[in-house]
Amino acid sequence: MTTIPFFFQNTKSGKKEPFQPKDVNYVTIYSCGPTVYNFAHIGNIRSFLFVDILRRSLLLGGYKLNQSMNITDIDDKIIAESIKRNISVEEFTKPWTEAFFQDLETLNVQKLEHYPKATESIDDMVSLVETLQSNGLAYEKEGNVYFSIQKFERYGELSKIDVSGMKSGVRYDADEYEKDDVRDFVLWKNQKSESEKCWHTKIGNGRPGWHLECSAMIRKIYGSGIDIHTGGIDLLFPHHENEFAQTTGAYPKEEFVGTWLHCEHLLVDGEKMSKSKGNFYTLRDILEKGFEPRVIRFHLISAHYRSKLNFSLAKLGESKVALDRIQNTIYRILETYSFWDEIPPTFEGINFLIPEIQKLDLDFLNALADDLNLPKALATVFELVRIVNQSLDQTNSEKPIAFYKECLSLFVKMNVLFAIFQFQKPEAKPLDGISEDWILEQIEKRKLAKQNKDFAMADSIRKELENKGILLADTKEGKTTWKKAQ
Repeated sequence: MTTIPFFFQNTKSGKKEPFQPKDVNYVTIYSCGPTVYNFAHIGNIRSFLFVDILRRSLLLGGYKLNQSMNITDIDDKIIAESIKRNISVEEFTKPWTEAFFQDLETLNVQKLEHYPKATESIDDMVSLVETLQSNGLAYEKEGNVYFSIQKFERYGELSKIDVSGMKSGVRYDADEYEKDDVRDFVLWKNQKSESEKCWHTKIGNGRPGWHLECSAMIRKIYGSGIDIHTGGIDLLFPHHENEFAQTTGAYPKEEFVGTWLHCEHLLVDGEKMSKSKGNFYTLRDILEKGFEPRVIRFHLISAHYRSKLNFSLAKLGESKVALDRIQNTIYRILETYSFWDEIPPTFEGINFLIPEIQKLDLDFLNALADDLNLPKALATVFELVRIVNQSLDQTNSEKPIAFYKECLSLFVKMNVLFAIFQFQKPEAKPLDGISEDWILEQIEKRKLAKQNKDFAMADSIRKELENKGILLADTKEGKTTWKKAQ
C-alpha cells in the first residue's frame, strides 16, 4: 500500500512541516499516558482519543506503526495515597490502571504495541542518570540527583521558555512545578522515610523523578529517538522540555524527536474544569447521565486537536443528533438495497470507481493528511450524507446500485477513523410516545412533496422523522417503509 504525505504542526519549530519518518513506511510514536491514582477525567480522555485519531489516520495513510503509551505508576501522589491507605504502591495503582484500559475499550480506542510501566523501567532510568552524570549535566545533593539546566545550553528550545534570568543551583524536588518556574529538576529522589517506596540502585536508595520516566522508556523500547512524541499542551513545560533536555543531554549526537504534537485544553461550559466549580467529569460520570460511548467519542474528537474543545452536556446532545443523521443515512442504504450481507469487512482493497465518490475519498484523506483536520474530514462525511439522501429522496433517481455500494464502502472506510458508525441490523424499539398514524401521515406528506418535486420539503420531513428516531427507507418499487432507529 502506498503511503500518503502528511503535514504536521511541529511544536518544536512552530511550523507546519512535511512529515518525514526515519523509515518511510514505519512510524515510531510515543505518547504520555496516565498517572494511575484516580479515574481519568474527560480532559485526559480527549488527549488519549487524539492519540487514537493520529494512529488511525496514519494507518489509513498506509503506514505501519510501532506505538507506545506509558503508565506512570510511581509519583508523589501515588506514594502519598499508598502510605495513607497502608497498602503497597502496586496494590494502589492496579485498579486505577485497569480502569484506564476499561475507559479506552469503552471508547473503542485501538490497542498500541507497548504500554510500559515506570516501575518496570527502573534500571533504564538509572542508566540514563549515570550517562548524564558522566556528561557533566547531573549532580548529587543530599542523596538526590538533579539535572543542571545552566549546563545544558539548549534548555528552552522546545517550549521557548526564557531561562536567561534563572538563578544557578535553585532546585525543585517535586514531580510537578508551576509553569515558567525554571529550576534544576530532580532526576533521582532519595528515600525520605522507611514507609516510602524505593529501589536499591547504584545511584542510591530512592525512586525516579517523574520527568525521567518517559526519556528512559523511549530509550528502552526504541533504542534511539522517535518520529513523533505527543501529549497534552499542559505537558509542554516543564515535562516535555525536561524530557528533551535529559535525552539530548545524554545522547547529543542523536535526534530525540522528529515531530512534537500537542493537544489543546478541554473546557467545560467555557471554563477550566475544576472540582470546586462542579464541572469536573470522568467518562463514568458522562455514561451515568445516559450518553452512549460512541456519542461521547464523536463529541471529543470533533474539534481540531490544536483547538480548545468546549465540552457541555448540551453539546453532547447536539453531537447525538449529528451522529444519528449519519447513522440513519447508513441504515437507509442498507435497508433500501438490502446490503446487510454485503458490508465490506475492512477498507483495505476498496477501490472507488465512481468519480463523485473518488473525490470524497480523496478529500477525506487529504483532510487527515493536513495536520489531522478532523472538522474538514467530518465535512466530507456530511457531504456524503447529503449526496446519498438527496439521491434516495428522488423517486426516479438514475443512480445505479454500484453508486450506493461505493457510498457504503466509503462509510466503512471513514469508520476506520471515527469508529462510531454501526452496520448491523438494528433491533426494533418502542415509539416513545410517537403514534404510528402520525408517522404514516408524515410519510404521505413527504410522498406528495416528492411528486411535486419539492425535494426541500421532502428532505425536511425526513429530517424531522430522523430527529425523532424514525428511519425511512424508499424501496425500488416506490414504497416507503419505516422503523425505529437503534
